[in-house]
Amino acid sequence: MPNVIREPCDEGVMLARKTALACTEQQAHWILAATILASSMAFIDGTVVNVALPALQKNLQATAIGMQWVVEAYALFLAALLLVGGSLGDHYGRRRVFLMGVSLFALASIWCGLAPNIEQLIAARAVQGVGGALLIPGSLAIISASFPPEKRGRAIGTWSGFSAITMAIGPVMGGWLIEHVSWRAVFFLNLPLAVTVIFISLRHVPESSDRNQTGSIDWLGALLATLGLAGLTYGLIESSRLSFFEPLVIFAIVGALVSLVGFAFLEGRVKSPMLPLKLFRSRNFTAANLLTLLLYFSLSGFFFFLTLNFIQVQGFSATAAGAAMLPFILIMFSLSRWSGGLIERFGPRLPLSVGPLVAAAGFLLFVLPGTQSSYWSGFLPGIIVLGLGMATSVAPLTTTIMSSVDAEQAGVASGINNAVSRVAGLLAVAILGVIMLQIFSRELDRRLRNLEFPEATRTALNEQRFKLAGLDVNESLVLGGVPAESESSRDSMRQVVKLSFVSAFRVVMLICAAMAFGGGTVSWLLIEKKHDPRKHTKQHETDALD
Repeated sequence: MPNVIREPCDEGVMLARKTALACTEQQAHWILAATILASSMAFIDGTVVNVALPALQKNLQATAIGMQWVVEAYALFLAALLLVGGSLGDHYGRRRVFLMGVSLFALASIWCGLAPNIEQLIAARAVQGVGGALLIPGSLAIISASFPPEKRGRAIGTWSGFSAITMAIGPVMGGWLIEHVSWRAVFFLNLPLAVTVIFISLRHVPESSDRNQTGSIDWLGALLATLGLAGLTYGLIESSRLSFFEPLVIFAIVGALVSLVGFAFLEGRVKSPMLPLKLFRSRNFTAANLLTLLLYFSLSGFFFFLTLNFIQVQGFSATAAGAAMLPFILIMFSLSRWSGGLIERFGPRLPLSVGPLVAAAGFLLFVLPGTQSSYWSGFLPGIIVLGLGMATSVAPLTTTIMSSVDAEQAGVASGINNAVSRVAGLLAVAILGVIMLQIFSRELDRRLRNLEFPEATRTALNEQRFKLAGLDVNESLVLGGVPAESESSRDSMRQVVKLSFVSAFRVVMLICAAMAFGGGTVSWLLIEKKHDPRKHTKQHETDALD
């Protein structure tokens, strides 16, 4: 769930804009209000949906695969269309495209809140992803176009600060709504925000576009990227249900790989690519994006399964689960200024190597809690260490991305890094979901063999394994011929389910730790110790000749 922290490179979007519209001080306040509220819609939605997953799973009788798709449908279209969304604003008007994104996001939120089944909820989440791909880059582009260079830093600082506040409040507010109203209320929370943003934008936000944009939008590239990511995600998630050797799964994965290879081939040849491959000639840019992929893969998988652990295994309320990660966000917020100065003192290699290693240690601490662990002694130490590791990594990562390309390319570089973080989250939930389900099923079978339950009960329980810790114990007992009121039977089976989930969760945390460790290793081996401006200038001159 990478949305829980600041976007990897949101500041860089501003550097790519050469002109700014003159606006009064009062108008500037309205512009900031509109962009902050719009971004808050996406940020709150991204963090709250994880808290809502156990409730909607129970209400809609969804499997773990269904819950994966609720998250993945949104992430897929957001990741694939994020760069195109920025280009659309530059071509056709930033305010126009921004408002289209806000409106689409709001309409999709209504659909989410009214969805009668898991299939419609997944479809609505996909539409939300398209809306997010239009509004997220648009909000920052509007700030850049509306503020002169000497005021942009302060404007983006205000935007970032309020965004951090909404990310902290969102899960707690969402948890309260889930607990006292309904999980559907979480999606309706976007509506008053959307109406306010549209009203302010129509009255106070000026229209702007990039007059220097002459190339056409890379629609074919967007299509190939979407098909590639969609096929890969479908193949990985459905392999849990069908197996890797099912023809449909094989076809999806092979088709995805062909599409992604075609995308890479196309981007090296079109005039205006959505992914300029020449940027990857920079060693630091390539290394920083590899680090982003590995680190955000770990973080996204961690957040997805931790919430299920909190609510379905540890017995936390939705409100408590939403508040559990507040220390992480507060650490990120309070240390961001300090970590931003680490590159000036030590260069990029050291913080981008140490930060991920500390984060890896944080993931390892989540291997320790069992089925009845205290939050304060079982989970808080890992949250604090993980927060320290991410706080040490994020700001230097942003600076490294921005300093590895020329100023005119900073907006594109920021968008690419943002898209990489989204793709990382998309792949994490798909891949780790497969691993989680396989280990959970294996542990469930192993533990059931040691209990004296009828074979019919074991079969009924096994058929629900796709729900992970959210499976209905009473239903399995009744179907197996055991009275549901048998307290000892219920307790024994619930404990088996919880222990099986924790065993799988521990393996996932080990994988997250390994990925974060790999990110730190990549940084140490590939990132230059100090940034050399002369080398950067020479690289820029070479790119200009190309």
